[in-house]
Amino acid sequence: MARHADEHLVTARIKLPRRVVDRPLRQVGKRLLMALGVLVVTVLIVYLDRAGYHDNADENLSLLDAVYYSTVTLSTTGYGDIVPHSDSARLINVLVVTPLRVLFLIILVGTTLEVLTERTREEWRLNRWRAHLRDHTVIVGFGTKGRSAIQTLAATGLRKEQIVVVDPSAKVIEAANADGFTGVLGDATRSDVLLRAEVQRARQIVIATQRDDTAVLVTLTARQLNRGAKIVAAVREEENAPLLRQSGADAVITSASAAGRLLGLSVLSPSAGTVMEDLIQQGSGLDLIERPVIKAEVGRNVRETEDLVVSVLRGHRLLGYDDPEASPLQLTDRVITIVRASPGATSAGDMRVTLPE
Repeated sequence: MARHADEHLVTARIKLPRRVVDRPLRQVGKRLLMALGVLVVTVLIVYLDRAGYHDNADENLSLLDAVYYSTVTLSTTGYGDIVPHSDSARLINVLVVTPLRVLFLIILVGTTLEVLTERTREEWRLNRWRAHLRDHTVIVGFGTKGRSAIQTLAATGLRKEQIVVVDPSAKVIEAANADGFTGVLGDATRSDVLLRAEVQRARQIVIATQRDDTAVLVTLTARQLNRGAKIVAAVREEENAPLLRQSGADAVITSASAAGRLLGLSVLSPSAGTVMEDLIQQGSGLDLIERPVIKAEVGRNVRETEDLVVSVLRGHRLLGYDDPEASPLQLTDRVITIVRASPGATSAGDMRVTLPE
């Protein structure tokens, strides 16, 4: 399947959001430069005080001898072929060279320990993440549609820790990490990539890929791995929507035709288009929400509720507000209503319904 240049197949990796101070290679490079600096300082100290040192092979201490002595002294305790014999040289070794030796060892050993500690910490975080991840939301594709879906889900109170982003682009995953989301780098049409995202334990899956054929393959794979999750997919062309439903998607949003209908509505009635834009924008103005019927509403007509009911969900049937079968309301019904937006008032049991961009 065709891919963009920066979306080539890669081994799937899980990247938890974290603040990265420096890249590992850069950290190692800095440590090596520090160690080299300590070595250069030691060579200068020994060479400037070369008259206080005795070389068993040659009475004169050259620059090469100073480099050799400094290297073996910093890395080991020395071989005894070059030794300080004057009082000043021995004092400098005690007060300066020995601390430099300790600093040199700390730099080299510290780099190894830091790398091992970082790997252990990352492995521990990954195992802890896997152990606690349940009923989460998997977002396949972190483009405009994927980001908008996350914003809407966040308006319902869904925490960032409960969202996992899957995308084949490393830059996109880095952007998701920067926003505080866990990212899985890889091709979502492959089952091993979705398994790394723990899709088999997800409650809902949002498929917002750039291509319709990719969306179909991802839907088939996700439904095979998780029979009970709610799968919502976006397609560009309306003719591909039935194929998505046959592949296992519970809901299919046709982004191109929906945007076109909104454009046409705005041409016919700019005010109606403004109202639809208000319904799409969550948290301000009017909101479209789905909620269960409360006990006080049981037995009433849909027009007798406090909220403006537009549809009634009874089992798997969606009834319009003017459908004779919609009234009276039953305790097992769910209603889709238009309410005045009140930030933070959405309960955990409510689910906001939005139209696509």
